[in-house]
Amino acid sequence: MTRPEILTLAPLAADLTATLEATYAVHHLWRAPDRDALLAAIGPTIRAAATTGHVPCPPALLEALPNLGLLASFGVGYDAIDVGALAARGVAVTNTPEVLNDAVAEITIGMMIALARDILQADGHVREGRWPSGNYPLTSQLTGSRVGIIGLGRIGRRIAELCAGFRMEIAYHGRREQPDQPYRYYSDLVDMAHAVDWLVVIAPSTPQTVGIVSRRVLEALGSKGRLVNVARGNLVDEAALVDLLVSGRLGGAALDVFVNEPRVPEALFALKNVVLQPHQGSATKVTRRAMGDLVAKNIAAFFAGQPLLTPVTS
Repeated sequence: MTRPEILTLAPLAADLTATLEATYAVHHLWRAPDRDALLAAIGPTIRAAATTGHVPCPPALLEALPNLGLLASFGVGYDAIDVGALAARGVAVTNTPEVLNDAVAEITIGMMIALARDILQADGHVREGRWPSGNYPLTSQLTGSRVGIIGLGRIGRRIAELCAGFRMEIAYHGRREQPDQPYRYYSDLVDMAHAVDWLVVIAPSTPQTVGIVSRRVLEALGSKGRLVNVARGNLVDEAALVDLLVSGRLGGAALDVFVNEPRVPEALFALKNVVLQPHQGSATKVTRRAMGDLVAKNIAAFFAGQPLLTPVTS
């Protein structure tokens, strides 16, 4: 029996690629020397494609894939994918939610602890031989402080659960109040920034959330407040963030994402009140394997005519 043909639009995890190649005839658009020639040859045979949330399926590509029925995305975020346009063409989109909640929440807390306790600087104090000359200065701590979470979705709720373990006072901001949640809701983000010590950003990137952490919000957080961004870089006014950190009008920042990553504002490199990560939120072996398994299961369900496990709705 002829194996179904699928197309990958971006590099995927090695485990996922191996799984797909064991079951399907896989064509890799991202490494094709002549993409137009490849699409002309196999375009009409492709019913499913795999990508990441950063690599879209633009109109020109859709035209070359007239029988496409599924775009399976490796990742929970899909801000680069026009779900509405794909739906209008009868193309379903899936992503990989839930399986990365713990990993993203874990690194969020890890960065917060590193920032609160000066873990990186204290490590240098030891490595550079400065400890015999004096103890490291006293630091702050998470326990008992106040945290505001922007985006109390699946990951946001897991972050809140971990913060509760430190007896932190928890608040949140989102499109609407969630009556089933025990945390204080703020409809006004500036008000919440005034009220907390930590502001955690974990909302999806949409036209409504881009730039939501504005200069005004950052100024409200203040010289003792700290920002944590594990969502997308474009949710924060990065220029204002850098300016306020350099001038001391913002207490600190723990950042896993940036506007033009992997390019990071160089002004951040010399600052001691920042923790920087190379978009490591879901980057654990266990989580990435689970994400790949979910992509493969969605594709298998599609070809079997079964309900998709994690469809995205526009």
